Amino acid sequence: MAQPSSAWPAARARRVIVLLLLGVASLLAWRLVQRPRVRAALAAPAPVAVPASVQPAASADVPRVLLGVGTVQARRSVTVRTQVDGRLDSIDFTEGQPVRAGQVLARIDARALRAQFEQARAAKARDQAQLADARLELRRSRGLVDVGAASRQSLDSQRALTRQLAAAVQADSAQVDYARVQLGYATIRAPIGGLAGARLVDAGNIVHAGDPAGLVVINQIDPIDVAFSLPGQAVQAINLARGRAPLQVLAYAPGQSRPEASGTLVLVNNQVDAASGTIALKARFPNPRHLLWPGQYVRVRLVLGHWHDAVTVPDSALQHGQSGSFVYVVDAGHRARVRPVVVGQEQDGIAVIAEGLKAGERVVVDGQYKLSPGALVRELAPR
Repeated sequence: MAQPSSAWPAARARRVIVLLLLGVASLLAWRLVQRPRVRAALAAPAPVAVPASVQPAASADVPRVLLGVGTVQARRSVTVRTQVDGRLDSIDFTEGQPVRAGQVLARIDARALRAQFEQARAAKARDQAQLADARLELRRSRGLVDVGAASRQSLDSQRALTRQLAAAVQADSAQVDYARVQLGYATIRAPIGGLAGARLVDAGNIVHAGDPAGLVVINQIDPIDVAFSLPGQAVQAINLARGRAPLQVLAYAPGQSRPEASGTLVLVNNQVDAASGTIALKARFPNPRHLLWPGQYVRVRLVLGHWHDAVTVPDSALQHGQSGSFVYVVDAGHRARVRPVVVGQEQDGIAVIAEGLKAGERVVVDGQYKLSPGALVRELAPR
């Protein structure tokens, strides 16, 4: 009976040893499996930060503008032509110099016109004398009729003659006025004040009222106008802003960053051009220094108002995708995050963000092509 009792502890010992061996084998197997992973983890390089220029979004008052291209036009332009035929005796203006309204520009040989004027005056004087005599005769005829010394028929005839001569004097007065006007046309005066252009005919030539070229072109250039066009869909915004206050218009010469002149919008055309889809506008500018010149092309900015406390970023920060515009925002962990935005306007290298961004948030302004969502960013100062 002693043999079974001694065999039992030996069997337990063997089982314990087997379990220990299995545990050691499992640990060795696990270490063999995990060792490549640990080595790979230890050998993997740390994530590399992508260098990018970062700048905080700003808050500022920004003018709301519409951009266009326009042509400078004279406020008024008049081609001076002769209204009578004759020899051009003199030219009394200097090419390219200012002229005043009413200033004598040229003179035409007026001898024939003056003779016609004197002839009309003489005819009027003759008929006036005859009218005066007829009125005296009419008075005498009335007296004779009253005493029965003349017939009623002679009185009526004298009264008709008096009226006929009065009408003749009236016609003579009209003829004198016409001759005076024609004589006045011999002295050609400036109809408007402005700048005289090149002389189109020389003294000594025979000029005619039907000559198409005329003598000179006068352009009024102070003030001066700029005609330009904008997309037709801007009409509603322009009219709303124009109803609140006169709209400022800035004109820029090609290649210039400062405006040449500041004026006021004076015309919004009464219809949109169906062919081009644009609306024609006109602005008027004071031009005392003649910085704007007729025929010149200028860039135009129509100021509709201002964005107050608008969120702004450099336009280089804007990216465009299939779903619209977006920017890369750098979070507190220096990670790049894609932020969809709504752009109010872009001008002078500045973009106004209407929605999607707050002032102070850091946006990437250069180096976006290296970034992807979640990428680590090494922030650089903007250039």
